[in-house]
Amino acid sequence: QVQLVESGGGLVQAGGSLTLSCAASGRTFGTYNMGWFRQAPGKEREFVAAINWRGGSTSYADSVKGRFTISRDNAKNTVSLQMNSLKPEDTAVYYCAADAKLWVLGLSVREYDYWGQGTQVTVSS
Repeated sequence: QVQLVESGGGLVQAGGSLTLSCAASGRTFGTYNMGWFRQAPGKEREFVAAINWRGGSTSYADSVKGRFTISRDNAKNTVSLQMNSLKPEDTAVYYCAADAKLWVLGLSVREYDYWGQGTQVTVSS
């Protein structure tokens, strides 16, 4: 089992940047693929980005491709999401998630086993 805690959310103007971090504790962090998801008010939780257990493979939602970058540091048990050129439509609660199934990089909510509590990101226009 792994415990996940997100940080780094906040209020930013459109065009600005934020970096979200997710700290993991518990079972060896390097045995999980990691993902970031987000949920806006009244909408379903959606995939944002994922990175495999080694950090050598990543995937992004089309809506954030070229603006967001996911990375991980297995020595520090952290995964980060660098968000640039933020838009009002990026406003949501952002969640970090861990997936123990290492043979495929999960892109959907149902594929992830453990979740953090989320951190709010608000982008003003």
